[in-house]
Amino acid sequence: DFFALDREMPEVRDGDLLAIMSAGAYGFAMASNYNSRPLPAEALVRGDKFALIRKRQTWEDLIRNEVEPIWGDGVME
Repeated sequence: DFFALDREMPEVRDGDLLAIMSAGAYGFAMASNYNSRPLPAEALVRGDKFALIRKRQTWEDLIRNEVEPIWGDGVME
């Protein structure tokens, strides 16, 4: 998959933030935990300002509600 092809952009370094304004199904509205991937952060952009409106899901958030099955004898099989 590609977000853009043949686009010029400045050099990106570790720690830089990159905004993709139209990500289609890669945006939060269609995001899922498929393959145990944490959900992305979400930001609201207005002009030259942005605000974080949803924090990135951590691995701990992702597995918080998982329960280990116990089959009556205390052993998972």
